[in-house]
Amino acid sequence: MTSAEAGTLRRLAPPARRFLAHRKGVLVRLALWSLAESGQAFLVGHAVARSVDEGFLAGDPRRGLLWLGIALVAVLSGARVVRGVFAQLAGVTEPLRDGLVRRAVDRSMARAARGGPGGTDRAAVSRLTNQVEIARDSFAGLVLTLRSFVFTAAGALLGLLSLHPDLLVVVLPPLAAGLALFLVTLRPMAAAQRRALAADEALGDHAARARAALRDLAACGTGPGAERSGADLVADAAAAARTLAGWAAVRTAALGVAGHLPVLALLVAVEWLRGHGVSVGALLGAFTYLVQSLLPALHTLMTALGAAGSRLLVVLDRILGAEPEPEPESGSGSRPSTASAPRAAAFTVDTAAVPALELRAVTLSYGVRAEPVLDALDLCVAPGEHLAVVGPSGIGKSTLTRLVAGTLAPSRGEVRVAGRPVTARPAAELAALRVLVPQDAYVFSGTVGDNLAYLRTDASRAELDAAVGAFGLGPLVERLGGLDATVRPAELSPGERQLVALVRAYLSPAPLLLLDEATCHLDPASEARAEEALAGRAGTLVVVAHRLSSAVRADRTLVLDGVRAQCGTHAELLGRSPLYRDLTGHWNS
Repeated sequence: MTSAEAGTLRRLAPPARRFLAHRKGVLVRLALWSLAESGQAFLVGHAVARSVDEGFLAGDPRRGLLWLGIALVAVLSGARVVRGVFAQLAGVTEPLRDGLVRRAVDRSMARAARGGPGGTDRAAVSRLTNQVEIARDSFAGLVLTLRSFVFTAAGALLGLLSLHPDLLVVVLPPLAAGLALFLVTLRPMAAAQRRALAADEALGDHAARARAALRDLAACGTGPGAERSGADLVADAAAAARTLAGWAAVRTAALGVAGHLPVLALLVAVEWLRGHGVSVGALLGAFTYLVQSLLPALHTLMTALGAAGSRLLVVLDRILGAEPEPEPESGSGSRPSTASAPRAAAFTVDTAAVPALELRAVTLSYGVRAEPVLDALDLCVAPGEHLAVVGPSGIGKSTLTRLVAGTLAPSRGEVRVAGRPVTARPAAELAALRVLVPQDAYVFSGTVGDNLAYLRTDASRAELDAAVGAFGLGPLVERLGGLDATVRPAELSPGERQLVALVRAYLSPAPLLLLDEATCHLDPASEARAEEALAGRAGTLVVVAHRLSSAVRADRTLVLDGVRAQCGTHAELLGRSPLYRDLTGHWNS
């Protein structure tokens, strides 16, 4: 037994003793019914032996049939015994289940009452809906099988001894060997069960976190990272299940040894037993004890200890064990935890000596036979440059921003931000390299200041005030009640939500900002003011333009036309890009 398992048993022993001490009456009645089962096991084998020796072999078939009738009555009485056992079993298992439910609920409510992100008990659902039922079923199975094995084995072994002592000499060694082989599997089986339950809880916890932060994942471009984490947890759960299945196979082999060797040993030893005065009836009685009583009880016991026992120990440790310390997370109220949000400070880049953004023969197709959305696109954007991306609807502008953000992998080619490939890069590193602001801006339920400083939690009040002024957000902040006032996202217009998201991106330390039509809900004046503020920020700005005025304000513009991309200044593109001239003329009209 491992030190962890020994510690678990020591921790669970006192509450187990208290629980059983309050149910002595039920346990006494259960023992009385079990004594009846022991007598039944003794009587069946003994009656078979007497029917052969004193009846059929002695030439008295009536006496033989009488003993067989007694055996039949003993077998049929087993139904009444089982009914009585189950009636008493409910008096033990149901109070256990109710107590575990109360414990799980109290534990979860206590964590929730502490408040904050650390107070959330995401494993409570698994404990209430899965682990409590596992504990009840496992406990019931253990009570049934342990009780049955002890009393049935006592009756059968006493019957073997009454028939002839040499029968025990033959039967007991293979039984003990099979049981010992089985006991070897108990510890690794319990460890595998513990890992399987831990993997199940971790997967449920990840699902709860991801479900609560779906908009965060989309807004910050960390969805692929969350997906990879989920895939890893699924793989861990599958590996734990395979390990558990492997030990179950070993346990099954041990069951086969214990279930077949005693019968084979008895067959091999028939001649020796006959030489020691064992009668034919005693041999048949011994086989009856083995096949009808002892071996089925042993098989059931080994199955219960191997599966229900290990599950019960692990689950009770989960439900009744010491309360784990809350996970260290920052933030308060309804604000999403910054532990699941990208942390720019976790990854630093020297952007002075390399391009801010570089695409090398990037091709992307949404299918093997589909036409490429982007075809061998080359692009180099210098640090501090302001680039606008224009083109007809559906031409691939949003696809380009997703490729640059690292949330979409190219079919061919390479995308580099600050000299580093973005494909398959961890979410924390991507967050330090770029910020993507989508068309549907996300504002969470929290304070105004928390929303604005979400990507830079150490921003000072002066920096927040300066950013609010640069974007003309002062009237909105004043209307909401100041930076410490609570935001109700549903009460903000789409344009107001976009302004909040733009200020959030402005304050981010990431060197590259990607705006995917992030100003589409702003009026032209507000859009111009926002882009001017973002362009004046230290770093590189790439804007998927909603209006052609964004292209005029940019240092360069990338035109996507589905045939070949062209990049240049406003004046250069008017001279060499028919599509850009058409777009500009439409805008002028």
